Order: sequence, then structure tokens, then C-alpha cells
Amino acid sequence: MNQTATTERSPRADATLALLWERVRRRGDMPGFTRAIQAILASMRGEDERDFSMTQTVLSDPVLTQKVLRLANSGMYSAFGQRINTVSKAILVLGTEAIGHLALGLKLIEELSKSTPDSLQAHIEMEKAVLAGMVAQQVAIEAAVRDPEEAVVCSILHSLGRMMVTFYLPEQWTAIQQGAHTGDPDALAISQLGLSLEQIGRATAEHWGLPRNLIAGMRRVEPGERAGDFGHADWLAALGTMAAQCADSLWHGHEAATDQVRDLAAGFAPLLGIAPDNIVGAIEKAKVEAAADLSIAPLANPPEKRARAAAVTRLREAGNKILMQGVAEMRDAAPTATPGQMMSMAIESAYHGLSFTRAFGFLRNRRDGRYTARIGLGDNARTLVPKLGFDDAYDPNVFFASLGSDRVIFIENARDPKFASKLPVWWKDTLAEARCFVIIPLCTRGEPVGFIYGDWDDRFPSVYLSQPEFSLLNDLRGLVVRAVERRQQVEAVAGRA
Repeated sequence: MNQTATTERSPRADATLALLWERVRRRGDMPGFTRAIQAILASMRGEDERDFSMTQTVLSDPVLTQKVLRLANSGMYSAFGQRINTVSKAILVLGTEAIGHLALGLKLIEELSKSTPDSLQAHIEMEKAVLAGMVAQQVAIEAAVRDPEEAVVCSILHSLGRMMVTFYLPEQWTAIQQGAHTGDPDALAISQLGLSLEQIGRATAEHWGLPRNLIAGMRRVEPGERAGDFGHADWLAALGTMAAQCADSLWHGHEAATDQVRDLAAGFAPLLGIAPDNIVGAIEKAKVEAAADLSIAPLANPPEKRARAAAVTRLREAGNKILMQGVAEMRDAAPTATPGQMMSMAIESAYHGLSFTRAFGFLRNRRDGRYTARIGLGDNARTLVPKLGFDDAYDPNVFFASLGSDRVIFIENARDPKFASKLPVWWKDTLAEARCFVIIPLCTRGEPVGFIYGDWDDRFPSVYLSQPEFSLLNDLRGLVVRAVERRQQVEAVAGRA
């Protein structure tokens, strides 16, 4: 068996893990993961009061309570011959391990499903992990495994390395993704990070102190592998490997996924001891469940929603042409246009090119010590412009962060509760309908002179900015800034005359 080495690591691997733990320390818990795991593991590890501790953990969550009682009264355990009405009795019947795995699986899926990380890529990997857990549960039920919830947890954890890298090391994940179409992501991860994605996942699981049976079930298994004894941990690892690969195919919702799933079922059937058609049937059940529960997966989007998405893609292609034309027109006008005219051209180009719901241009008045909106386009913009203003004294919020760094900032989810403290009161009072927004600072000689703001509301449930779009926005702001600098030079000369 190809067990992942965790004792002897290269200096690059050690450096990667050191960086990962530092990012975890600085950024905090990956959405709900560690908190959920530690609470349940503490209950599973209890000594004298182990069952009582698990009972308290279960009873603290009404959804988990119902799931435990439903499982205890299911056909798998009905041989015990009586109706089970209390969690305490359910734990006696099912055992603390089974309850712990049920709790872990439920909590991990719940936390991942409701999380909204800053990165779209992290969100995608989290949804794939949820989907893998759903696939594993249905296949384990088909196999009549006594503790299918253990299979759910192991299958979710198969994606742990990918989730950790996308969430905490996004720059390295981007490099891996860029080369993924020409090579194996694990091989690329080793060259970039010194460890495979599987090794990063296992190192994280060990760092958290997960039970050995779950860590053993995280290894990657190849179809056809069966060297020596193939025990329960190997069976879990085979199911987790297949479930993770199925999730990767199913998440995208494309037609080729059906053939890929059939190939995976045929390859893993001998290892799992289940007929290929039965595996495919179980995966179909998981697919139906996932379509209702996932949020951003193409699998969860009906055809009409995909048609709208395709229309948005075409709209973006047309929008990028508008941005490019706007940059070209501003370059032509630059020799004679005033800063105000250049600002107007930039706002108009960005508004139409990126399909903003609203866009505003703010200027700084040093004498009054305030930023105020001077021009606005879009929904209710004319009414809002007189209300948009704030003092230029520093305040620790996202607008001053953009102005201080002189960098375009894009906020993908302005409604994330964790982000609320970074939004100023004036924005919450006037522009809180926005789902996401972009700030384009205008600075000369390191001093802010204003900024361009644009946002999108709920008509745009998922927005991201591509690198070409960031580049075009930087071109627009560069042309506005140069116009302001020319005006400042003229005024300086006139002042000396």
C-alpha cells in the first residue's frame, strides 16, 4: 500500500507546512471546520463520562438529535427490537464511534455548505467535498456498511488538502491550476510545495489530532489495487478516492460526467464489493440530493439558469470590448481633456463594461477634509449622489485600505458577517443593497485624490473579475491619474509665476 510519509519531509515541504500553520493562525479557522471537529472529538475521547459527553454534544443540536434517533430506529438497527426515543439509548445501541462519525459528517457538510469564503476557488473545492460526502453516503448504504457515516467523513477529508491550499495558499493554488491541463495536480503540487495534495490533507488531519482510522482512510487508492490484505481502512480509502473523483466530475454538470462516473464505478467495483450498476444508482441518488443542496455548482443549476449564465458570459465578452474601447478613447482624448472629463469617461466605460448596478466617482476636497461623490450612474444614482460623503481622516475600513495601498480592491461578498467590521457606516447607510463591489483608487505622488466605485446587487449572484479586467481598470485609472498630475503641474507653474 502507498502510505503517505509524514515523518521525513524535504525542507520545501517543511516550509510549506510552516507557512500553512502560520496562515491558519493569522486568518483563523477554515469555515467551521476545526471548531466542529474539536467539539465532537472531545466528546468521542471522553473517559469516565464519555457517553454522557456525547449525549450532551448531540442534544445541543436539534438537527443532529433527529438524525441520531432516525439512524437508531432505521432498518439497519431494528433487530434490537424496540423503539428508541432517547439519545442516551441510541448511543448505547449505536456506539460512541458511530455517533461521532455521524456528528462529524453532518457538521462538516453543514459548515461547508453554508460557508462563503472570499475565494471562489475555495468555495468550489468546499462544494466538491460536500458532494463527495453525499456520494460516499449513498454508496455505503448500498453496501450495507454498519457505519456509513465514517465513510462520509473519510470522503470529505479526501478533499482536505485541496481545501487547505485554496483557502490558505491561494497564490500557490493558482499556479497549480494553471498547469493542471498539462499535468497531474499532485505532481504539480509536489514541485510547487514539496508535498502532494494528499500529503497536505493528511498532515492537516494529524495536526488537528483526528483519529487514526479517519487518517488511514484518507489515502488515495488506484483502481485494481489489492496487494495483500484489504481491510476496512483500505475499503474506506477506496470509497473516498472514488467519491472525490466522482464529485470532481459531477460538480461541473457536463454531459461527459455520465461516462466518467460509469468508468469510475467499473474500476472501483471489485475493491468495494458492489456491482458497478449499483454504484452508479447510488451516485445518481447523491446527484439528486446535491442538486438541491449545493449553491454554485453547475450541477445545481437547471438548464434555464445555465442559459442565463451563458448569456452573462457573452455579456462579459462584450463588456471587455467596451472597456478596451474606453481605454482607447481616453488615450485619444488625454492631451486636451480635463481631469473631470477623464473621470467621467472612465466611470462610463467601467459602468457599461462591467455591467455595474451603480457606479460613482468620488473626489477629495482637502480644504473641507472630505470625500464626496460628484458623478453617479445606474439605479437611483441621482438620488444617492448628494448623500455619499465621508471625512478623509483615516478609518480602518476597506475604502481607506484601497486608498492607502493604491490598489484596485474587489469585494466578492460584501454580506459576509465576518466582513461587516471592514465596511464604513456611510456605506451601510446608503449602498448596503450591493452584493459585491470594486474600489478603484486615484492617487498622485502617494496621496489619494479620489476613487471610482462600482457595485452589483442580487441580480448578479456570483461575480468575479478576471486578470484582463483588472488590467483594463488599472489602465483607466492610470489615464485619469495622469490627467490630474498634468493639472497639478500647470497649477504649480501658475502659482510660481
